[in-house]
Amino acid sequence: MKSIIKIPRSIVPACDIVGIREFDNLVKETCKVDGIGAYKVGFELGLGYGLPAIVSAARKHTNKPIIYDHQKAATDVPFTGEGFASVCKKAGINAVILFPQAGPVTEKEWIKACQRAGLGVVVGGEMTHEGYLHKDGGFLDDDAPMRMYGAAIENGVREFVVPGNKPEKIKIYREFFESRGIVPVLHSPGLVSQGGSISESGRLAGKYWHAIVGRALYEAADKKKAAQELCSKLLEGK
Repeated sequence: MKSIIKIPRSIVPACDIVGIREFDNLVKETCKVDGIGAYKVGFELGLGYGLPAIVSAARKHTNKPIIYDHQKAATDVPFTGEGFASVCKKAGINAVILFPQAGPVTEKEWIKACQRAGLGVVVGGEMTHEGYLHKDGGFLDDDAPMRMYGAAIENGVREFVVPGNKPEKIKIYREFFESRGIVPVLHSPGLVSQGGSISESGRLAGKYWHAIVGRALYEAADKKKAAQELCSKLLEGK
């Protein structure tokens, strides 16, 4: 299967910013930096301006993939996946991130809807923050992420979100994916501002890994320089 991002390792700016002008400037300042692989946009830009406008702003500067993170998609009833996939595809989105916390039936239907629409699919299971799993005071069973990942594999997914600030979990999940006979492509938020180390997590993530970085990049005074410094850390993790 083709990977969403064409290089084995990259920095993916998480564009969790409010203004479309700020987004335009972020893309303009960073898109030519060697090691920037894609751009991840979330609900603030998507709901604030509409996905077509966001894609149009990015396309003035780059053809790199635009990944939409609905925060959190695939948590509705199964049939709604078709509408979600159609909206994203028509807007020019290249790939989507799903966190299928509504169960395996919804997960399967949303994955298949997105695949039929020609979208790349990245499935997440464990998040970066405290109080997520039951053992930490959260609502989800401790084995829920592994079950989400397992169902994704059964439905043809090979790209996954794993928490960058929990390197021990990156190792566990990578070994699980590999035990299922696949070479996974991992995407990790939770880096830098949330405490995760690009170098440390990168060493555990395997050959194909994309570091999702938000505040450390979009809040930087010199975004191009910040992007270059972040990309240089990818080499440290090999």
